[in-house]
Amino acid sequence: MTGFIILGILVITLCWVVLTYNGLVKFKNLMQEAWSGIDVFLKKRRDLVPNLVEIVKGYASHERQTFEEVARYRSQAIQATGQDAQMVSETGLGRALGRMMVVAESYPDLKANANFLDLQRQLATLEEELALSRRYFNGTVRANNIKIETFPSNLSSTSKKESSLK
Repeated sequence: MTGFIILGILVITLCWVVLTYNGLVKFKNLMQEAWSGIDVFLKKRRDLVPNLVEIVKGYASHERQTFEEVARYRSQAIQATGQDAQMVSETGLGRALGRMMVVAESYPDLKANANFLDLQRQLATLEEELALSRRYFNGTVRANNIKIETFPSNLSSTSKKESSLK
């Protein structure tokens, strides 16, 4: 009889370990998938930047510092390795693009340019898609952190993913 009780406890413990491990793997994979979605939109945005810069340069050639800043952050974003470095460089690129768009607002002819308007629309769409992807990523990170920090899975968890995007 005691043997059956011990066997039952071992089976329950083994099931718990397997379920906990599988849950943690699931959330890890969801976070990687979510980051991959963000990465796709960031690459699309980086690919759009040179065309946008060239059009704005044609109208505002004396804004050299702004264009150099955009180019520098784009280059850093392309070369970034790891999520943290990529988040920093992409945040800088986003701010530099925002400053370039402010410069563009000063040129009525540019605002009427069909190519500029199309690129501006594409950029706005990408930014909306990025925002949705960031929300999904943050949700997966939150779910992973909750899984890791709550009892009983916190007894067997190994690491916590703290990064989230704004």
